[in-house]
Amino acid sequence: MGDMTREGASIGAGIELTQFYQVFFDEAGENLDHFEAQLLEIDLVAASDDALNSIFRCAHSVKGGAATFGFADVAELTHQMETLLDKLRRHELAAAPAMVDVLLQSADALRAQLARHQGAGGEPVDTAALCASLRQLASGAAPGAAPPAGLTAAAVGAAHAAPQVGATPAATAGLRDLELRVGPLANPAEANSLVELFHEIADLGLIEPLDGGEPADGMRRFRVRTSSSDSDLLDLFTFHVARESVLLLPLGPGYGFHDGAPGVPQATPPETAFGLFEGAPGAPREGPASAPAGTDKAAPPSAAAAAETATLRVSIGKVDQLINLVGELVITQAMLAQNSKQMDPALYQRIATNLADLDRNTRDLQESVMSIRMIPMATVFARFPRMLRDLAAKLGKQVEFVTLGEATELDKGLVEKITDPLTHLVRNSCDHGIELPAERIAKGKPATGTLTLAASHQGGSILIEVRDDGRGLSRSKLIAKARERGIDAPDSMPDAEVLALIFAPGFSTADVITDVSGRGVGMDVVKQNITALGGTVEIDSAEGYGMSVKVRLPLTLAIMDGMSVGVGDEVYILPLSSVIESFQAQPGVIKTMGGSAQVIEVRGAYLPVLDLEQVYRVPRLGAESEAGAGSGGIVVVAEAEGSRVAMLVDELIGQQQVVVKNLEANYRRVSDVSGATIMGDGRVALIIDVGSLVRRARH
Repeated sequence: MGDMTREGASIGAGIELTQFYQVFFDEAGENLDHFEAQLLEIDLVAASDDALNSIFRCAHSVKGGAATFGFADVAELTHQMETLLDKLRRHELAAAPAMVDVLLQSADALRAQLARHQGAGGEPVDTAALCASLRQLASGAAPGAAPPAGLTAAAVGAAHAAPQVGATPAATAGLRDLELRVGPLANPAEANSLVELFHEIADLGLIEPLDGGEPADGMRRFRVRTSSSDSDLLDLFTFHVARESVLLLPLGPGYGFHDGAPGVPQATPPETAFGLFEGAPGAPREGPASAPAGTDKAAPPSAAAAAETATLRVSIGKVDQLINLVGELVITQAMLAQNSKQMDPALYQRIATNLADLDRNTRDLQESVMSIRMIPMATVFARFPRMLRDLAAKLGKQVEFVTLGEATELDKGLVEKITDPLTHLVRNSCDHGIELPAERIAKGKPATGTLTLAASHQGGSILIEVRDDGRGLSRSKLIAKARERGIDAPDSMPDAEVLALIFAPGFSTADVITDVSGRGVGMDVVKQNITALGGTVEIDSAEGYGMSVKVRLPLTLAIMDGMSVGVGDEVYILPLSSVIESFQAQPGVIKTMGGSAQVIEVRGAYLPVLDLEQVYRVPRLGAESEAGAGSGGIVVVAEAEGSRVAMLVDELIGQQQVVVKNLEANYRRVSDVSGATIMGDGRVALIIDVGSLVRRARH
């Protein structure tokens, strides 16, 4: 962790805080994501109490964890954010755009601070200017020197010494006495560690034991003199001890309590737990008496506790290992099914029934395990509102961002790889597509442009569309740019081919190079990255009305539906999502053009024919070799990258789910092959790269 000091890394006997760091960082990241998303959606004119309270809780949760672990810089910045947000939710201040800007910049600074504490290195993040702006906004004044838009908070401000975490300014300090009860604990000595935590992590006040320091029924009692709020104290202690084991009570007459002593506090009903003692803000005024101790009636779990038990954090490595094991199980089950075909069903009826059950259960298990890696597209879409807000402000444009199909799920591995291409497409739409407000009004359009990001399932694929209502692509401009770069572009080119020019390396329609785009690096890389994932990109445009870019991807890279085809003595797998149709080719229907190229007419269109025996150099034996491919066979029509190709095979074996193995990692890269799998008889079958065959047919 470098030279960073972390107070409280190991405090007292039995508490090692470093084991909780990753949980804190994960939860802080999630809270900041929610914080930013809700800030971007907030209605400044009529901000709802629920929205303001939710935003406040996100900042408060980060502050509580940071104070517990001794991250003073994080706690100080969140404390200033919390002060401003508290006044907003109490309606002491009216929400303003400047507040949203400063709070978003504060969230960026917090991410940088947390990354540094995680060991990412770099210089300490200076947040003096941000804290000053937050204080000015909280006082009702306009911020004097808010950081410029587009710059991170790390680049602004001067040196600033953060005060002690939890310290209350002298002007508002108000000490009060409380009784703290901890327990019952399996090891009562753990309470001593919490006391040391109280002293060493934060200057919260004084704490001393009651009852002479002796536990009663495993319960320890302490007198606490502090100026901190109940919620801050509870945030501190319940990070290490279950919430139901901590009670804050008003200090009764006298202390040093023991059983039977005058003034000993009575048993606290459940309603007064967690700082909600009689007279405290939020405490219940009236209600039925609580159930006596020992009864079967249990208090319902809180929403926070329910949320914690609803999810489980598991490392991606464990999930990948589980998927690999299930893949091996699928292969073993396929081998058993293959061998069982040789058995007499009458003699081995029970075994056949058990194998059928195994087949069904294996498929269910496989689908369940694969669903673990599937995450909603909302996680990808969530990063674009903030980016678009900053980019539109920088370009002087007004953009409304619309998302559709956020619940559509995609494999986590694909989500990580598709994020960068989508980011480029969204930035392109905002920069090149959507016009400036004055230009839009002159064209009879609303001043605010609309950028839509949509996701949906189509068959075995996911379709992601980036659509805008901007100027669209100009056919004449594309052809002119292509000719400037020496690309053959006649006026008779079909629209689809003209639009496809945008994917040429180094091609750009921008007149001026900016830090956003214009250098011709992007769309070609976008297509390469998506093609590498087994996907396709399609462009549709109407000049003056907008354009649409559609990205089609497989749902997962681990297991796929495939069609087994036989070529000679070999078996190949075709991705089922690419297969259009298959039919028996009659002798003479395959025509030869230009010496060696072959074509076949399918439904009024001529498709190039590729004989897989020649493509993969599969030897034919005996009569097959003499007959040759042109005498007939089975034709399988497949589609990729917007084009179709007819493949000549010897037989269709069947349809099955196959476990995709990376051939490049286990052997080496093989042209026209995207991977491999293991068949039921133990043989390796290659998975055909249909996109590569389509490109081969074009050439």
